[in-house]
Amino acid sequence: MRSAFDFAPYRRSTVGFDRLFDMLENSSVGGAQENYPPFDLIKLGDNDYRIELAVAGFKPDELDITAQQNVLVVSGRKKDESEESSSNYVYRGIATRSFERRFALADHIQVRGADMKDGLLSIELVREIPEAMKPKKINIGGSDRAERAAIGGGEAKPASGQTVDAEAEHA
Repeated sequence: MRSAFDFAPYRRSTVGFDRLFDMLENSSVGGAQENYPPFDLIKLGDNDYRIELAVAGFKPDELDITAQQNVLVVSGRKKDESEESSSNYVYRGIATRSFERRFALADHIQVRGADMKDGLLSIELVREIPEAMKPKKINIGGSDRAERAAIGGGEAKPASGQTVDAEAEHA
C-alpha cells in the first residue's frame, strides 16, 4: 500500500535516506496490522534501548529471536499440548497462538541480549557506531600548510623569493 504523501521533493534534496523513504512509502499505515503480542519500546540512554514483549503462556524454548540485517524477528510457536490437559479449561483467555513480530532496526543497532521474566521477554539493544563512522574534526587549510612546508622548507615564501633561492643553490 502506497502512502498518500509524495516524498519526491525530499528525495531530490537528501543523500543517503532512500531506505527511510522506502520504509515510509511501503508502511501499512491505516491497514490491518498484527497487534499480538503487545510490546513496549524503551529508550534507556543515548545509545541503549529495550524491547519488552508480553509473551504470557510461552516458555523460553518456545520463543525464537533472530537478528538479521536491520531486522529483528521474534517468533513464538506453542508446543502441542495433550488433549487431557486442554480439556480441563472452562475458559481460555491467555492467547497461545503462534506469532511472528518484526522490528526494523536502524543502522549499527546490535542485539546485546535477551531475558524472560514474569511473562515479559526483554531484548536489550545498543547502537554501536564504528570508529570510522564517528564525526571527525576537519581543520580548514591544514593540508595546504603541510604541503607548503614540505615544498618550501618551512614558511611559505613568495614565488620570487623561491626563484632566487633556487638560482643560488644551482650556482
